Amino acid sequence: MAALLIVANQYKLNPWTSEIYAFPSNGGITPVVGVDGWARIINANPQFDGMDFEQDTESCTCRIYRKDRTHPVSVTEFMDECKRNTQPWKSHPKRMLRHKAMIQAARLAFGFAGIYDEDEVERIKDAKEGVKPDELNPFSGDIDNPDRDKLIKEAEIIAKKGDIDLLRNHFKSLDKASRNIIGSDEMLRLSDIAKEIADQTIEADAVEVNDGFDSGNKTLHHPHRTHCHNMNLQLHQ
Repeated sequence: MAALLIVANQYKLNPWTSEIYAFPSNGGITPVVGVDGWARIINANPQFDGMDFEQDTESCTCRIYRKDRTHPVSVTEFMDECKRNTQPWKSHPKRMLRHKAMIQAARLAFGFAGIYDEDEVERIKDAKEGVKPDELNPFSGDIDNPDRDKLIKEAEIIAKKGDIDLLRNHFKSLDKASRNIIGSDEMLRLSDIAKEIADQTIEADAVEVNDGFDSGNKTLHHPHRTHCHNMNLQLHQ
């Protein structure tokens, strides 16, 4: 119970309104932050500058904007990887997927660590109780799979074009097995490559514009505007 109170105090969450509550685990408890709690800590961050969602029947993308950053943090969660055989997922699958995308985006945008939602705690519990590996979604991917290098190389070619949306759509086009083979850690690395290249392109265009003004060029050049999104296609434990 002490752990619950420590986390509640750290993030200013109210246990009495289920913003945070105790989840039985290994003979003890694990502090679990409810969706209302996540909404509170996101809105309480002084750098938070809004969020938006893009959702269909297969996936949900959450973009979180920070006042101190040029580009939003973007996370896409997939229904076939997240959906569980529980009542909330059966009755409100799209809402649950939206919650998952929001929580994962918040982790990347603000660095929240050491706190979980109930769905994640249940997945951790399943892993410890010996649920089959193909029912889990490892972060590291299947490093022993012979197809992994090819899958990564194909994605890396796209990442080096500096187009985050193109890379995200590529990952979305892969089946669940292929994404699990790659692993979310590798997807993050590739997304960082794409973002870095896109940022360099924008900076180069901006320099070209400034040079044009300095040399008296009467033609106004507009830097190519690229929307860059960090992508954490989180594969759940």
